[in-house]
Amino acid sequence: MTTTLGSTRDVPTPAPTPAIDVRDLRMSYGATEVLRGVDLSIATGEVVALLGPNGAGKTTTIEILEGFRAPSAGHVRVLGVEPIRGQDSWRADLGVVLQSWRDHARWRVRETLHHFGEFYRPYSTPQRPRPWPVDDLLARVGLTGKEDRQIMKLSGGERRRLDVAIGLIGAPRVLFLDEPTAGFDPQARRDFHDLIRSVADLDVTILLTTHDLDEAEKLADRILVLAGGRIVADGSPDSLRRAMSATTEVRWGRDGATHVHATDDPATYLREVLNSPGGPFTDLEVRRASLEDAYLSIVHRFETGQGLDAHEARALLSTIDTRPSDATPADPTRDPTPGVTSASTDGEYR
Repeated sequence: MTTTLGSTRDVPTPAPTPAIDVRDLRMSYGATEVLRGVDLSIATGEVVALLGPNGAGKTTTIEILEGFRAPSAGHVRVLGVEPIRGQDSWRADLGVVLQSWRDHARWRVRETLHHFGEFYRPYSTPQRPRPWPVDDLLARVGLTGKEDRQIMKLSGGERRRLDVAIGLIGAPRVLFLDEPTAGFDPQARRDFHDLIRSVADLDVTILLTTHDLDEAEKLADRILVLAGGRIVADGSPDSLRRAMSATTEVRWGRDGATHVHATDDPATYLREVLNSPGGPFTDLEVRRASLEDAYLSIVHRFETGQGLDAHEARALLSTIDTRPSDATPADPTRDPTPGVTSASTDGEYR
């Protein structure tokens, strides 16, 4: 609460406007209803992963948020603007990293970034200088020393790093990432995760789609699960695990036998096991449900109608703590025509 000078009345502090605000988003291609009432809100500086099976509508949702596709119905705002009506100054606040795009194979890395960066220069402000300095960006994405190499001579991982650099060159306020680390080796993946965290620290809002649940767990503050054209789960990775599986599996080996037991109180149960008579333990493992377990359980229960619809999933997650556990302008090569159906790389409707 804040108090106005000269007044004894408390005035509520206005709630911050979310960077992305979507209510009852719907999208149909002919008789096929792909999105059936998507609701989501993402705060400034938040990192959110959008998960879902092929055909769930992830690509369609992202393209609507990017302004590449007009929705059939619903309220959609990104940085306070309806995306399909966004002007160039609004598009300059977006960064997009696609799974793939048609590039200029003979161009060199530095000249490619310089070329794209010049589109953003007219939208530079003292608060947000644009474009991002090329040498600094090359260092951040791990391409220092590759600046004069032709794109067609980059390795797959290096090519993906260039994709990320192109998405960041305009110093965006909102960054969309589509399978960002495909083709990365483990070290490159770890470096990229560090980069994304540093970008988020600059109050950049990040929405990523990925099939890599381990990556989603490492990067995301929140995870949204899209199934059947609706958001059926919304919470931190830890809250999703706890919501879908309250029990912990304890496995141990002793006296030539292997035992497995599910318990709601692993600490107490372990104490009992360790204090019980018998020979030395040959194996001991305590396993909580993984994010993959929770994700597959949510999607399976929703798709098979086993008593969990979108509203029930939201109600389930609202009863638990959803805090994390302690432990660019449009690419001109992308088809911006609204309402056109095309097959995406993961087989879902766009």
